[in-house]
Amino acid sequence: MNRIRLDNTVFEGLNNVYVLADDDSDELVLVDAGVALPEVREQLTTDLASLGYELADVDRVLLTHWHSDHAGLAGAIQAESGATVHAHEADAPLVAGDEASLLEERDLQAKKFREWGMPEDRREELSDFLGDHMDLGGEPCDVEPFADGDSFTVDGRTLEAVHLPGHAAGLTAFYDADADEAFVGDAILPKYTPNVGGADVRVDDPLGRYVDSLLRLIDLDPDTAWPGHRDRIDDPAGRAATILRHHVERTENVVDVLRREGASTPWEVSAALFGDLHGIHVLHGPGEAYAHLDHLASNGLAERDGTRYDLVDPDPDVGALFPDPGVDRVVEWSE
Repeated sequence: MNRIRLDNTVFEGLNNVYVLADDDSDELVLVDAGVALPEVREQLTTDLASLGYELADVDRVLLTHWHSDHAGLAGAIQAESGATVHAHEADAPLVAGDEASLLEERDLQAKKFREWGMPEDRREELSDFLGDHMDLGGEPCDVEPFADGDSFTVDGRTLEAVHLPGHAAGLTAFYDADADEAFVGDAILPKYTPNVGGADVRVDDPLGRYVDSLLRLIDLDPDTAWPGHRDRIDDPAGRAATILRHHVERTENVVDVLRREGASTPWEVSAALFGDLHGIHVLHGPGEAYAHLDHLASNGLAERDGTRYDLVDPDPDVGALFPDPGVDRVVEWSE
């Protein structure tokens, strides 16, 4: 296995593309594809060439999820090589460029922006930002959907699809039980905590779904995780447990805002937590606040009135909302 690191100045940072080559069958498989920018395509082409391959040699692309920094070049790769592109069934229509699915996602975003109490001028700013970056999603392509538990034989190994929704509806890790390692996309990251609530507005109960995914990853307990950004994670279960505890703390911070300010919108809670935001973070900040407010409301600790949320109990038991991960290790990032 080889890793290619592709530039990404719009979103989280450098993207990882993993290159799996089966010498017995001459098959070339990529896990994720990078963002659809000409300079990134050139970088991918150059780095593949350093390994002795061309874009035309790619036989399959396994996508961890639909976000453009992971799936953007899949269509261009398919056009060049005829590669089969695989994506989880929840994300496949967006990767394929299905117009109805894309329109539904954009309409749902606009609805959420209003529900979050986002001011009109900031909605317009965010809509302009997203519109200006639509091309990063790349060319439409034919997509072969897969489901949780499906498997792929690659490079003499079997990769099992492990569905881990939260950050995205179809986010999936590819787990090799023999090597005890997983390609996890943005399910867990070594530095940042993956955004929930804003990164994919299609996810119902985004924080609850993500907590379940973290617990599933902890239960899987691979020895190594290969993330979509930055470097290898050597204690994936410990990192997942650390992220879970982070969300407990963030929920406590949200409760503190409501206790101090009274009934508040996700936009107002986001401002209290993160300050003034720009670019993609105008989506991620209130989305993250919404995910925590929604989790409180879904469990009866807060109530929603229109766009505002307020505490039912001024001293809620936040810890009761989150299962014990059963892992005490703390895995924080250090430069």
